[in-house]
Amino acid sequence: MTAPALGAVAREERGQAAVELVVLAPLLVVVALAVAQLLAAGAASALAGHAAEAGAVALLQGGDPVAAARSALPGWSRRRVVVQVHGRRVRPPSPVAALGRLLEAGRDADAGPADP
Repeated sequence: MTAPALGAVAREERGQAAVELVVLAPLLVVVALAVAQLLAAGAASALAGHAAEAGAVALLQGGDPVAAARSALPGWSRRRVVVQVHGRRVRPPSPVAALGRLLEAGRDADAGPADP
């Protein structure tokens, strides 16, 4: 190619990176939010298991299993948790409520046989 042709190509491609960035930025944001949501769902699952174990230990020690399970959770999940003696569910934080309901986690812990 001659020098004038190279200059013309350079002028045509000027701003190409900016256009590509504008097109890819929303996709990168969506991917980052999806990864963050999956991490939050995994954390909710681990927290539900920890709360279930805390409730089972409290039950064995004659304490209040519901209070023990709630106190074993951090603030964001404590407000959203539903604790039952037969099961617990923790919903991860989510900007989309339906997605949080879809990814909620539950765990069980066995405190052993009931005393006769």
